[in-house]
Amino acid sequence: MNKKIRLSIIFSILFISSHAQDLIKSGPMVGYSTMQEVLLWVQTDEKAKVHFEYYEIDNPKIRYKTDNKDTDKKSGYVAKLIADEVVPGKNYKYEIFINGAKVERDYSMEFQTQKLWKWRTDPPDVSFVIGSCSYVNEPKFDRPGKPYGNNFEIFNSIHSKNPDFMLWLGDNTYLREPDWNSRTGFINRYSHTRALAELQPLLASTHHYATWDDHDFGPNNSDGSFWLKETASEIFKLFWGNPNYDVTGKGGITGFFQWGDLDFFLMDNRYHRTSNNNFTENRQLLGKDQIDWLINALSFSQAPFKFIAIGGQVLSSGAVYENYATYPEERKYLLDKIREAKIEGVVFLDGDRHHTVLSKMHENEDVYPLYDLTCSSLTAGANKDDESYNKYRLKETLVSVNNFGVLNVTGPAKDRELTIKIFDKDGYELWKKSIKANDLKY
Repeated sequence: MNKKIRLSIIFSILFISSHAQDLIKSGPMVGYSTMQEVLLWVQTDEKAKVHFEYYEIDNPKIRYKTDNKDTDKKSGYVAKLIADEVVPGKNYKYEIFINGAKVERDYSMEFQTQKLWKWRTDPPDVSFVIGSCSYVNEPKFDRPGKPYGNNFEIFNSIHSKNPDFMLWLGDNTYLREPDWNSRTGFINRYSHTRALAELQPLLASTHHYATWDDHDFGPNNSDGSFWLKETASEIFKLFWGNPNYDVTGKGGITGFFQWGDLDFFLMDNRYHRTSNNNFTENRQLLGKDQIDWLINALSFSQAPFKFIAIGGQVLSSGAVYENYATYPEERKYLLDKIREAKIEGVVFLDGDRHHTVLSKMHENEDVYPLYDLTCSSLTAGANKDDESYNKYRLKETLVSVNNFGVLNVTGPAKDRELTIKIFDKDGYELWKKSIKANDLKY
């Protein structure tokens, strides 16, 4: 081989490798984790062939490879691939290849599989982050005036806490007027939010789960009448990595996942919702089918903590804004069913309100208290609402700045304890509270 040919080959390899670095629009992101598979996600800028390779951190010589995926315009150039040659309780590093060339990143890309612990040991300690209301500015489509999104360094602070996973509680992106009337608009908005530079290290090595609220579903305060709700469901599923959706078979994104000995119920408060202003019929926020599935699933669950994630506040006594109290009959049906079925360990997790507060409902000493942790906002504008209308609020837990929550569950199987910590954008602890699973029993 002569010198010119060798130089040509070297140049071609360098060009392909360099081009591959520029083809990723956002990600990679780590989705759900089980004991035998993990979802990996990435979005390219144009049509490309994508695959991942991965290996156990403790055994790097044995490498595994996902299937190949050709990204295309119709799917927003998104690739979702499964790492299915994994074993329980291991930590893995992974690499991404675009058109056969490895893409380098200056931050860690790792995932973990869940541990096989039952009948063998006490459950593992679990650490996860919650947050909601993530607004990323785009001046050409934003309202005039002061930008609504800010403090994007909060994602670096979340990343530094090294959680097992993050649970996004709705308004994970903010659709604008140009977005919600077309599939193109949905893809553009989700793509723009996901590409935020500060978000990329967190996406790459923390597992992510999500539910939605109005701003990632459609227009402000949107409901089941939204004309593109099927498109909203499609694009949400495309950009997130939950293990399942629409578990009721009635449409929407209702889902479920487990981590360790904990169960998470992802509720859909938009797809079946009656308009806030429609009082001509029986009003619903979740709908009977979804609530009945939830009660059945809660009854089956043996988890010490059963986390119900939903876009808006559940326990607040104030019938204001879009709180569940504005749907009093259905809220009563849900809470009565939880009590009638003697379901233990229930904790609600929600967002929406642009401030954080912990509510505690304990009106009957014969039953355990219900807790509702509202955690908002990540980067959208925060407010100073003191929730004086909410008789269940714990005043000392009100936070009116951009913030996130870290929830840790620790202890032996028969004495699990939930510790809630709320942090500001810089990772400074604002408050801390602990709840024992044994205190959420009959």
